[in-house]
Amino acid sequence: MALPKRRHSKSRRDKSRTHQKIAAPNVIPCPQCGEAKLPHHICPSCGTYRNRSYVEEKAGLA
Repeated sequence: MALPKRRHSKSRRDKSRTHQKIAAPNVIPCPQCGEAKLPHHICPSCGTYRNRSYVEEKAGLA
């Protein structure tokens, strides 16, 4: 297996790592409640997707 003959400098190493970054998630407001949610996902706060309710809201537990 081939090995590098010389060591890469810190500057060169860091230049190649410039594209290895995490992108922020794309969030949109929920049309029902206005909370931030991922597109094409059920809203975590109200439980709706495409104007249909998929998660029952919890009545007071106390």
